[in-house]
Amino acid sequence: MIHIEFTEEERQALNYARYHHPHPMVQRKMEALWLKSKGLSHKDIAMLADISPNTLRSYLQDYIECGIQKLNEINLYKPKSELEPHKTSIENYFREHPSVSIKESVYEIEQLTGIKRSPTQVRQFLKSIGMSRRKVGMIPSKADADEQESFKKEKLEPRLEEAQCGQRALFFMDAAHFVLAPFLGFLWCFTRLFVKAPAGRQRYNVLAALNAITHELVTITNDTYINAQSVCNLLWKLASLNLRVPITLVLDNARYQKCKLVQELAQYLNIELLYLPPYSPNLNLIERLWKYVKKQCLYSKYYSDFNEFKGAISDCLSQTQTTHKKDLDTLLTLRFQTFGKAQFVTV
Repeated sequence: MIHIEFTEEERQALNYARYHHPHPMVQRKMEALWLKSKGLSHKDIAMLADISPNTLRSYLQDYIECGIQKLNEINLYKPKSELEPHKTSIENYFREHPSVSIKESVYEIEQLTGIKRSPTQVRQFLKSIGMSRRKVGMIPSKADADEQESFKKEKLEPRLEEAQCGQRALFFMDAAHFVLAPFLGFLWCFTRLFVKAPAGRQRYNVLAALNAITHELVTITNDTYINAQSVCNLLWKLASLNLRVPITLVLDNARYQKCKLVQELAQYLNIELLYLPPYSPNLNLIERLWKYVKKQCLYSKYYSDFNEFKGAISDCLSQTQTTHKKDLDTLLTLRFQTFGKAQFVTV
């Protein structure tokens, strides 16, 4: 049996730490040493502290060598993966060649390192280096990432700063064409469910301008189609707000939005038209609103007639400043993603 002489001061320190140390493993060490200081046998100490005799001996040896300070150390055993030395090469490879499945990742890692691991082990390793299974996003193939970045920094961000300071009213405009058809979404359910498909292809068109700061929405709607006259009607609505600051309207390059009629009216009403770079829906804030509307009132829902369908959309849009305000304040932030070459899938 290992013999240790304890001073009264050491006993008090052990007694305090066995209750007050923040880590339960250290508390157990202190408990074992405190029981030892009371003269109990190693068998009784191991039983009362719920540890093995070998563990108790290691605690006692640590205490003899370095005192109570050694017992404060937490040395948890954490086995290292054999893939760890290859971490950098694996990370670099998957940045350039993301895999479709864990099964594919297992094969690629074996080819790269000569080490074969189970799908579970590979999944854990990929998570440890910051990878996860993410849904692939989409951006038009003709989008120019450099042009988008230049537009954002040189034109959009200065106007956003003015809008945040109350020196400009900045609106994002776009048209959404909601077709009376099934919008398939995800549901928590026991079996796969089906949504009825309404007959016909009736369409509810919404042309809207979204205030970047207040999220106020100005709309023009119809059941036919959006054209240059629709845009002119929206410009008149914006002018009728009687805002005492310059107005900028961010919009895409649809032909009916760049025609002479629209540009001349905007100039007459003193509204600046700021056209986005081609193929840049990611820089149009209102695109997020359209996705929210579909998720909120269209996905996985059936509307028996067109009026009911229109009513659901109109109700959702009318509640942007009330029922949906909290959600939209989180969604419609002024952070815009542009895309570098490294973010595209290459084949």
